[in-house]
Amino acid sequence: MKEVEFQSVKDYLLSLQDSICRGIEGVDGETKFSEKQFPGDVGFSRPRVLEFGSVIEKAAVNFSHSTGSSLPPAATARKPELAGKAFEAASLSLIIHPKNPYVPTCHANLRGFRAYNGDDVVWWFGGGYDLTPYYGFEDDAKHWHEVSKNACDPFGEDIYPRFKKQCDEYFFLKHRQEPRGIGGLFFDDFNELGFEKSFGLVKSIGDRFLEAYLPIVERRVGMEYGERERNFQLYRRGRYVEFNLVYDRGTLYGLQSGRRIESVLCSMPPVVHWNYDYYPEAGSAEEKLYTDFLKPRDWVNS
Repeated sequence: MKEVEFQSVKDYLLSLQDSICRGIEGVDGETKFSEKQFPGDVGFSRPRVLEFGSVIEKAAVNFSHSTGSSLPPAATARKPELAGKAFEAASLSLIIHPKNPYVPTCHANLRGFRAYNGDDVVWWFGGGYDLTPYYGFEDDAKHWHEVSKNACDPFGEDIYPRFKKQCDEYFFLKHRQEPRGIGGLFFDDFNELGFEKSFGLVKSIGDRFLEAYLPIVERRVGMEYGERERNFQLYRRGRYVEFNLVYDRGTLYGLQSGRRIESVLCSMPPVVHWNYDYYPEAGSAEEKLYTDFLKPRDWVNS
């Protein structure tokens, strides 16, 4: 990946941050993102956070560009030959925690790396997005995965099923033996199409994020809910926190690389509950989340 190519990745992710923030502000209709910028000798970060809006309880859409003399362990777990090598990275990561329990939480991340292995430059892309509903709706799940498939199909018929499977496997809480949500797309160490097409795939996924998520928000945001639904939402948010602190490579990378801690942990929900030995009532909508949605499914053809 040449310098001009890496610059195009940074420019795209900064532009995508702008467009996604506009889309989230538009659906909230009340609150705007705050922004801070942290320029420095080893990179640049631009975290944006929206809190306590009319629709969105918390959203964080953060861009970062970093350089370093040694890749953190989280970035070399699958590339041990690059341990200790100099690197450059650009990423956009986001999380949306809506207020209404019928609106799902959503996460996305896109990143580009290049590392210097002697005279060779090794580069790759990673990222994807996944959906974490509290109450399952078949048409929402189908829409989410159809848009995900449409983003991947121009780059090969094998891409969507591959990325979907990797997402189902990655966003799995081993200690709970359950998925975090209904999945989506996940990929890492991706460069097999060459720079132009690999970057094209990244852009195709990023450009369709709002198309995948906002129609679901608009369908569910007006649904009435009470204390029961809110309590279940707060309980299920605990799964999100557990995954991020125990398994998430992005969180580990941020902690290991000495990134600003407020930016690393701003994906956490503002309110969350842990209830001891909780089981949903038999036949309830809460139980249906577990029985019908928290398992790998072919949503496109369901």
